[in-house]
Amino acid sequence: MTLRLVQIGTGGQGEHWCRETLPPNVADGTIEVVAAVDQDEAALTNAVDALDLEPERCFTDAAEALAAVDADAVSLVVPPSAREPLIDLAVEHDLDVLTEKPLADTMEDAVRFVRTVEDAGLKMGVTMSHRYRRDVTSLRRTVQAGDAGDVDNVYSRYAVNARSYGSWATPRLYDLKEHPLLVDGAVHHLDLLADLAGDRADTVYCHAWNPEHSDFAAEPNANVQLVMENGTSVVYEGQNTNAAMLNGWGDEHVRVDGTDATLVLDGHELRAFPYDSEAEGCIGNERFEDGDPVDLDEQAKWSNAWLVEQFADWCAGGEPMETNARANLQAMALVFAAVESADTGEVVEVQRVLEDAKTAADEAGA
Repeated sequence: MTLRLVQIGTGGQGEHWCRETLPPNVADGTIEVVAAVDQDEAALTNAVDALDLEPERCFTDAAEALAAVDADAVSLVVPPSAREPLIDLAVEHDLDVLTEKPLADTMEDAVRFVRTVEDAGLKMGVTMSHRYRRDVTSLRRTVQAGDAGDVDNVYSRYAVNARSYGSWATPRLYDLKEHPLLVDGAVHHLDLLADLAGDRADTVYCHAWNPEHSDFAAEPNANVQLVMENGTSVVYEGQNTNAAMLNGWGDEHVRVDGTDATLVLDGHELRAFPYDSEAEGCIGNERFEDGDPVDLDEQAKWSNAWLVEQFADWCAGGEPMETNARANLQAMALVFAAVESADTGEVVEVQRVLEDAKTAADEAGA
């Protein structure tokens, strides 16, 4: 069954949705884009050009759009601060919701959004695209197949040269007053690392900093240490002000250590280093190219395009997508626990952050 979708947000990241994410799903009949919405009328040309949408199906007002078309769902590619009235509007029209990450600006808002949609008997998904990249999916598949054995450590490095204003993502992130890396970028990284570790996060310790040579208003760098409930250790290095581009956005270094092998992802290549008892020692090193190449998975869609398909299948009666909004509360709790740790210098219990937000929502009547 084809999902009739209203695309809300066609500029910025919304342009990427119009030109890259949605067309494969339109072409194979997974979705039909029945309307597009953006407050900037000029941005609607992206929907007209890339989706062959008639101008009369393009709107600058979401309420007008939803009243004018028959739809099954909305996709929200707008900043988190703009989402609440759009979620309420979708619920009013009995529409399922797919939204970009991060789900919300605060933990309490995230809980409230989930409850608002679920209480109406509707579905809500979040496009955590990094977990569903081709290279990361191939690593996930290899780990879940048991090729590494019992995993006890997961590590990732994101390190770029973006210290000057506007060179990382969009200029607005340089103006954020609190933790631009953690709230906008690391949500992807921490989510995929927790998924590789195979459990919920127990505790987090985070050190974040903003060096003098940075144009960021707040901390663009962070080192994060997680301990999962199954005991697996996770270490994440996220840095935006390096002198060199070591591992850029979408090219992160990820390592999974287990009893039987170490798996390394770097530069979209995946290699395995099987355990060899005769090679034990503490002198020397193996280079990435010494590992055994692991073939990457093959399929038609990856990242957000694949997640749109998963959402459509769920809406049609299939299994919930893994990154449904309720499950995504764990990723949100990871982020806001890391923020709290960075601000306090203390180890923070991740599940306590989530439970506190639920309690706050209860007290507010959400």
